[in-house]
Amino acid sequence: MNIKKLSVIALMLAAVAASWYPVLAASGSSEEPATAPLAMAPTSMPDFTAAAESTINSVVSIKSFVTTPSYGYGGFGGMSDPFFDFFFGNGGGNAPRQQIPPNSGSEDNLRESGLGSGVIISADGYIITNNHVVDGAEKLEVTLNDTRVFAATVIGTDPNTDLALIKIDAADLPVLPWGDSDNLKIGEWVLAVGNPFGLTSTVTAGIVSAKARSISSPRNGKIALESFIQTDAAVNPGNSGGALVNLRGQLVGINSAIYSQTGSYSGYSFAIPTSIVKKIATDLKEYGTVQRALLGILYSELNAKIAQEQGITAVTEGLIVGEVTPGSGAEKAGLKTGDVIIAINDNPTHNSSQLQEQVARFRPGDQTNVTFIRDNKKQTVKVTFYNSDGNTAMATTSKISDLGCTFKPVAPATLSKLGIKNGVQIEEINAGPFKSQGLRAGFIILEINNQRISTVADIEKVYKTVASSKSDDHVMFITGLYPDTNRRAYYAVELDQQK
Repeated sequence: MNIKKLSVIALMLAAVAASWYPVLAASGSSEEPATAPLAMAPTSMPDFTAAAESTINSVVSIKSFVTTPSYGYGGFGGMSDPFFDFFFGNGGGNAPRQQIPPNSGSEDNLRESGLGSGVIISADGYIITNNHVVDGAEKLEVTLNDTRVFAATVIGTDPNTDLALIKIDAADLPVLPWGDSDNLKIGEWVLAVGNPFGLTSTVTAGIVSAKARSISSPRNGKIALESFIQTDAAVNPGNSGGALVNLRGQLVGINSAIYSQTGSYSGYSFAIPTSIVKKIATDLKEYGTVQRALLGILYSELNAKIAQEQGITAVTEGLIVGEVTPGSGAEKAGLKTGDVIIAINDNPTHNSSQLQEQVARFRPGDQTNVTFIRDNKKQTVKVTFYNSDGNTAMATTSKISDLGCTFKPVAPATLSKLGIKNGVQIEEINAGPFKSQGLRAGFIILEINNQRISTVADIEKVYKTVASSKSDDHVMFITGLYPDTNRRAYYAVELDQQK
């Protein structure tokens, strides 16, 4: 037998041996331990069509308008998307911004300033979106997927969660059903639906990359609540306030943020889970404000160093209590400094984001179980949540009708005649703090507490701020004029303290 034939036989034997190696390894013939093969997923992609088709009609485009000159950033088409302002602090980010109802004031000076998305959550026109989409807008315009256009009114906003509820005057609208964000799994397919760059009804796909993610996103310099769903679905300016849905076509999140150094999508996007969204939307609709429940503790995340210093061996994750607020629900339930909270309502709280998400589901007066570790032993107590005033009363919004006035926009001809650019006129005046201080019908309000007044909502926002202030002084300092004299007048209107 020549060398060439020997080489061929050797190669054939090597191939046979290689083919038998997994069998030999599994039978213990090899000294190397066997490794169980991973179950292979099907190679075909999931079908997104049903979820996409059932979602696009429930996602709307929202345009915001402001009086020129605006605070905006020159985005595409000369417009500013609040998405950019939200992350990059473009001009005017610290200036006071007001929400107002549609068609208030002069339309001539309004220009389109921003673009976002929203999700229809009721057939009679309630839409959930991001607060940064509507913040500062003097007019909101909603376009449905069928191209119908409506003016929108802001029902309520919550900067702490970056959510807002608006409403259009419509009926029989297609509603996107609520899904359960708690049931989302890491690696599960989701769709992001919105209007990036003004491209209506755009659908992108990705997977859930993480849950309860904190990204420390700036919201006018502060943030109170973060527990995002992280996905790799492409999200861009204009997607803000749009829907994140599962493959059953259920709403599981509101797209809110991207992680990018350019302002455009670069692999990471973040959505507010419906476990938070649904409660905030309900509060804003029923109360006009968010009912914020407080546990009553200061805490930090448990780490190896703290665990070693405190002798904690029972757990490696959780929130260690640093201080218990006197009179709080936590104190009354018996929680103490050094306790490690590991669950609320039987849901794990391994980090701050998870704890925030759990507490955000409750209102003052609600009760739930809190599980914690003390002396390396697990304990559970029932805690009653309180509000920031230390009781279980529901917060209410102040009513502008308490001023005893009705207001109307100033006619454009009157603005031009008087040489003013803004103002709101008292239409009727009855018994109340305004009348008691001498204001009369026809008076044009230009400023209150150094805040420019252009719409009725501007007055309402200042009024609510003053009425709910914890300071001893509840005064509205008003600057304005009477059209017949065009002379400035000044009033100080003191309000009864309202909580």
